Amino acid sequence: MATPLTHTIDLPEGYKPWPALWAMVIGFFMILVDNTIVFVATPAIARDLSADANAVIWVTSAYLLAYAVPLLVTGRLGDQFGPKRVYLVGLTIFTLASLWCGLTGSIEMLIVARVVQGVGASLITPQTMAVITRTFAPAKRGSAMALWGATAGVATLVGPILGGVLVDTLGWEWIFFINVPVGIVGFVVAARLVPRLRTRPHTFDLLGVALSGVGMFLIVFGLEEGQKYHWGTISGIISVPLLISVGLLTFASFIWWQSRIKREPLVPLGLFRDRNFSLGNGGIALVSLSITAMSLPVQFYAQGVRGWSPTQAALLMVPMAVVLMVLSPFVGKLVDRTHPRNITLVGFGTAATAMLWLSSLLTPTTPVWQLLLPMALFGVSNACLWAPLSATATRNLPMASAGAGAGVYNTTRQVGAVLGSAAIASLIEARLAANQLGGSSGDFFSQKGSMPAEIQGPFADAMAQSLLLPVFAFAIGIIAVLFFAAPSHEGRRGVPPVAATVVAE
Repeated sequence: MATPLTHTIDLPEGYKPWPALWAMVIGFFMILVDNTIVFVATPAIARDLSADANAVIWVTSAYLLAYAVPLLVTGRLGDQFGPKRVYLVGLTIFTLASLWCGLTGSIEMLIVARVVQGVGASLITPQTMAVITRTFAPAKRGSAMALWGATAGVATLVGPILGGVLVDTLGWEWIFFINVPVGIVGFVVAARLVPRLRTRPHTFDLLGVALSGVGMFLIVFGLEEGQKYHWGTISGIISVPLLISVGLLTFASFIWWQSRIKREPLVPLGLFRDRNFSLGNGGIALVSLSITAMSLPVQFYAQGVRGWSPTQAALLMVPMAVVLMVLSPFVGKLVDRTHPRNITLVGFGTAATAMLWLSSLLTPTTPVWQLLLPMALFGVSNACLWAPLSATATRNLPMASAGAGAGVYNTTRQVGAVLGSAAIASLIEARLAANQLGGSSGDFFSQKGSMPAEIQGPFADAMAQSLLLPVFAFAIGIIAVLFFAAPSHEGRRGVPPVAATVVAE
């Protein structure tokens, strides 16, 4: 039962939730830009900090892991203390951690700073979705989620290009320094425009957090380090298969523990009785896994095989981002009018086609214009996946479950990204070894420009083969969305479309 606050008022008739959403999109945009910037800067970071391929990928994996695990709690923190307060705290942590990232001088310290940055991001993300769910009527959420999708599109365009320019001119440190002024502006705007919504008391399952965190870490560590240890012994009785097995067992224990908790489990398993929520979570995990997995091979190919600068490599992403931005508003309107299966089938189908097409083109001599075509098709895919999956998964959630549902959904999305980062790290190393290039990753990171001509072809082949991972994931997505059900637009019986309250400032 909600705890009444002093000076609460119901949302007035005609209340316009868009200004608050736009304010919170700034923080969400910064997180997305940060993700894409780091992918472009990965070779430069590795060269400057003398890190090998596996170590530098941990800069991404550690961030994603620290981002994913707390999401089970941070959505609920927004329910208890208010989305506005938690969002502002997260934005502060993320901004300060970004400054720390830019000031580090070792790969180990950068990984630690990225962990703190991930915690800040985990506080920010669920609050945006919770505000959408609690202030937009169910039939109007598609348009709000379209803004979410468009934000991803703009970030996909701005992030790589901005990252390339910053790395080429000022150095990789500035991909993190740029977050500081943006974070300050975002804090001021959100403090003024985001309303305080009614809060609810919650209990917090610390054992569940520990089980999920340990399980995920062991699985990710095993996957990412597996190729390094030839999928065998790490030290003494500790082996890669043992770590992954213990991680899976721990994660299974977490699910069992959630089924035993009657009062506010971290993952309310009852939410998954809704078919669309379950399928939407699975779909977004596959999308996130695939996008994370495709980014590194493409950047390694562009900067290593072709010898392009970070800025030039980033321009490969422009067609995808432009198409995504153009289509997102139209797709957002369709989400509220058509069966979600129709849109998401187009999304997953074009995504699998685009990645398979791109994989076939990764050679040392492919004309640039040919590479841009599958990237443009991939923009169609993104437009038909992000907003439709989000809106479909959350549309039927009861208002009381807004924070928990947002937390579960975003956790699933980030878990997909974590697994994608870990899996592609092992797959890249495996394909390099299969192409007799076991030591070439170090050569790639040790110099600017293209790698020696004699290894360009085998290296390009290894990156092309690595892209088959997202192709496989998207193919699974095609099967999953066939089972989407037509959602109800009426919302939960007895619950008005807009059931939030505002705390008078």
